[in-house]
Amino acid sequence: MGKQLLLLRHAKSSWKGDDVSDRERGLNNRGRRNAPVMGRALAALVAPQPIHVSPARRAQLTLGGLQDGWPEMQREQHISAEELYTFSMHDLCDYLVGGGFNESSLFLLGHNPALTELTNYLCGEAVLTNLPTAGFVQLALDIDDWSLLEPACATLTRHLFPRELQNV
Repeated sequence: MGKQLLLLRHAKSSWKGDDVSDRERGLNNRGRRNAPVMGRALAALVAPQPIHVSPARRAQLTLGGLQDGWPEMQREQHISAEELYTFSMHDLCDYLVGGGFNESSLFLLGHNPALTELTNYLCGEAVLTNLPTAGFVQLALDIDDWSLLEPACATLTRHLFPRELQNV
């Protein structure tokens, strides 16, 4: 049967303003451009589904831009989860294993290095050196329940990075 895990890193964030906390940083111009472009590209590849998203402003704005390019996603009930405001792959594993999810496919929108490290951990090898901002990966997991998540249970089946879409 298996599971599918979709991972998207937030779009390029702004570093303007020394008084802005990490959690409150927005998107820069490139990030605001890339999010809808990724939405349009993903609409052709992935069925609409709820996205579990970090509450960080840059992640929330990425979700908004993704929906601008992928209008069908506006009908989904997305989940802002405090546990996804993390840079730790272990926290993401805990979220997936302990979440009691029954869905065959989960879509997470979050942060690096957690997403890159999670991808490599689940694939059992370094298949990514760095998931770029607004980068997407799709993993096929050889498990029947999210609680069975373990190293090397996944295969990277697709990746899509903004630089691949510059001519779109």
